[in-house]
Amino acid sequence: MTESIRMGADTTPVGIRTVAVIDIGSSSIRMAIAQIDGVGCVHPLESLQRAVKLGEDTWTNGSIGKETTEECVRVLLQFRRVLLEYGVTDGDRVRAIATSAVREASNKAAFLDRIYSATGIDVDAIDEMEVNRLTYLAVMPLLTEVAALREKPALIVEVGAGSTELLLIEDAVMTYAGTYRLGALRLYEMLETHHTSPGSALHVLISSIQRMLDEMRRTVHSVDDPRLLVLGGDIRFALSQMDQETDRGEPREVSVKELEKFSDEILNYSVDELLQKYHLPVPDAETLGPALLSIVMLAKTFGAKSLYVATQTLRDGLLIEMSEARTWEERIQEQVIKGAMDLGRKYRFDESHAVHVASLCASLFDQLQTVHGLDPRYRTMLYVAALLHEVGNVISTRSHHKHSMYLVMNSELFGLSSREMKIVALIARYHRRAMPRATHEVYGTLTRDHRIIVNKLAAILRVADALDRAHQQRISTVQCVLEDESVILTSQELDNPTLERMALKDKDDLFQQVYGMRIELRSHMKVNF
Repeated sequence: MTESIRMGADTTPVGIRTVAVIDIGSSSIRMAIAQIDGVGCVHPLESLQRAVKLGEDTWTNGSIGKETTEECVRVLLQFRRVLLEYGVTDGDRVRAIATSAVREASNKAAFLDRIYSATGIDVDAIDEMEVNRLTYLAVMPLLTEVAALREKPALIVEVGAGSTELLLIEDAVMTYAGTYRLGALRLYEMLETHHTSPGSALHVLISSIQRMLDEMRRTVHSVDDPRLLVLGGDIRFALSQMDQETDRGEPREVSVKELEKFSDEILNYSVDELLQKYHLPVPDAETLGPALLSIVMLAKTFGAKSLYVATQTLRDGLLIEMSEARTWEERIQEQVIKGAMDLGRKYRFDESHAVHVASLCASLFDQLQTVHGLDPRYRTMLYVAALLHEVGNVISTRSHHKHSMYLVMNSELFGLSSREMKIVALIARYHRRAMPRATHEVYGTLTRDHRIIVNKLAAILRVADALDRAHQQRISTVQCVLEDESVILTSQELDNPTLERMALKDKDDLFQQVYGMRIELRSHMKVNF
């Protein structure tokens, strides 16, 4: 636990925020409390961890039991009392997430509702892509600052309790992100469920891990001898027992051969023997052997002779996100857009038109900020929707807006969660034809707030698309002026934008409905003296 001085709300210096992040994992609940200074730097204050075996419930019974749920409530109430001591009382200063054990539980909604009603903590069960994005945020400072990790492609690996993450980063760009549903606790529970004998347990473990590694290798087939950066409590514990300390600085390098020797030693112990020898919490004793075996086998699969171990966690990514230091977010936005371009090319989109409409959308979004009042992150979502609004043409030009929605919604873009992809898909769907209705498939599943966001952004996309009706990029820039109850768009590039005016008249219905304002296109005529 980090040594710190407990501070109330009144003692926090001006310009500094005390925030907290909570991670409800498969085998424990963790909380990190930190201060964020005026320039966005994160200063850790305290970390707390309590063992709660949600994964055992989910992977054995398919749902989280009442006893486990109430144990989670008790832990979170304890955490909440600590937060009060730090003066953290506002909900927007606490970010709480849950990962695979909650996400996969059949009673996920009921579990989250119980947590909220009992503790007031709103927990978000994030999807796999969101976990990958937060991990990327956490490790990117290392990959840019540590010379050894820049020399070759970097494979970021975390063998968690419920799943294994694999991220491939080449030249500071994410080229692959995958989550494999084979974690250390899941492996242990599989052995316990099938009452595997000690003699065959190791064989079963190796076979199960090898199937996962074969799938990884097929996906990341072009990478040999990468820089392997490993995260997770199991590997950090291993290093602590191998007389190698980890700290918050540079990652520590360890040979795979040395790690394998320690892993073999751990696998020879039973869980009870590990508890007695190392005084570990029960969940850690259960996951240690499977996790270390997975890491050693993965390193050998990719031909790595050594690996690097870092202390960064999912909670570090959450804190960076809360810091509002946008450097890493901007890098992620670049990769989101690159991924959208690749997706568009896959479906043979009209690239010139798509990029042009996306550029107009970004300009309109910026100039209409006081009108729509949306967070800047929605600018990227609008831009991506504009890039992909006509990919449905690859299926059929008729109802291509609906085809675009389904293609986008069933695709993955690193940096966007499944919920955000749904919003992007709906923005693309409403770039033409019918107005959004609560009875429409998919749209009706959104919350009111998200429906409003879709409406606001789709209205802007309709305007931008109308400005390139001919797909000839005749208008590259527009200026927006608010005049009475109208938005006046002006362009000096066309003397006679009749076609664009007609298109705008056909497509401004959603804009008028959402913003309560007419939209008009004017041109500045050239005058010769």
